[in-house]
Amino acid sequence: MRALTEIGRFAPLRRVSAFYRTDPVGYTEQRRFWNAVAEIPWAGSAEALLKAVKEVERRGGRVPTFAGGPREIDVDILDLGSLVRARNPILPHPRLAGRRFVLAPLAEIAKEWEHPVTGLTAKQMLAGLPTKPGVRRIR
Repeated sequence: MRALTEIGRFAPLRRVSAFYRTDPVGYTEQRRFWNAVAEIPWAGSAEALLKAVKEVERRGGRVPTFAGGPREIDVDILDLGSLVRARNPILPHPRLAGRRFVLAPLAEIAKEWEHPVTGLTAKQMLAGLPTKPGVRRIR
């Protein structure tokens, strides 16, 4: 919730999903996560947006650990105007299509969104994933 407030300081929140309680992926010896997806308008560069979200993470108490390790906050850029790029930030997010914890909230707020490479919607990608690791919508 605090991350959304921080994001709202540099870009208005157009749409925000419900929160989802999700099992960890990869390194599973950690607590479950809270996940949500927000849509914001952005006219700046991908690099400027990455810098802004890294500042949100810093303010939220993110401390570097190891890839997939425990963390207080993680803010990812999923898509930026259907831009496809191979450098940091890689767009669309390289693991988006295989992550139920991303696709469930994304499908909730952006039913019309299509992956800029595959052309599949979030709902279509979600339907192809296994049910585990678990994702539960919080009301």
